[in-house]
Amino acid sequence: MIDTDRLVIRPWHDGDRAPFHAMCRDPEVMRFLGPPQSRADTDAAIDRMRAMQATHGYCFWAVERRDDAALIGFCGLKPGSPPIDGEIEIGWRFGRPFWGQGYAREAAAACLDWGWRMLGAAEIVAITVPANTRSWGLMERLGMVRVADGDFDHPNVPDGSPLKRHILYRIARPG
Repeated sequence: MIDTDRLVIRPWHDGDRAPFHAMCRDPEVMRFLGPPQSRADTDAAIDRMRAMQATHGYCFWAVERRDDAALIGFCGLKPGSPPIDGEIEIGWRFGRPFWGQGYAREAAAACLDWGWRMLGAAEIVAITVPANTRSWGLMERLGMVRVADGDFDHPNVPDGSPLKRHILYRIARPG
């Protein structure tokens, strides 16, 4: 679907279920996202992404490494949910063995480019928790800017959780 020098960004396949589950049960991968996920949780996430792809034509797609077809994570765009409903959200998650190699930036830049070409959005947003410096650092490297008054408590995170507070980044369509 989207090709880069090192990556293929594509819809989800049934063969992605086991490697995606392995990635999402890693406590370090899930550190800023919530507890490690069960197989039922990760299967449901893939099913949601497939449904979103069918409905909207885009989702958080599977990312595979071109040279060996290994599933290394996901990256893509999706319709935002409250409190960013009405927005298009970019997001990513990669397995720990693939951190620090530029894969997330390569995938995110390609997904932003796809979004600008294929969607009519004036801007794209991203969210994370303040402690996730790697994620918001990538947002900034992509040219995204933190929204000064955009911090919010995520409605799907339990009160009292250190992951409750989120920060919001935006990037405008290139002129």
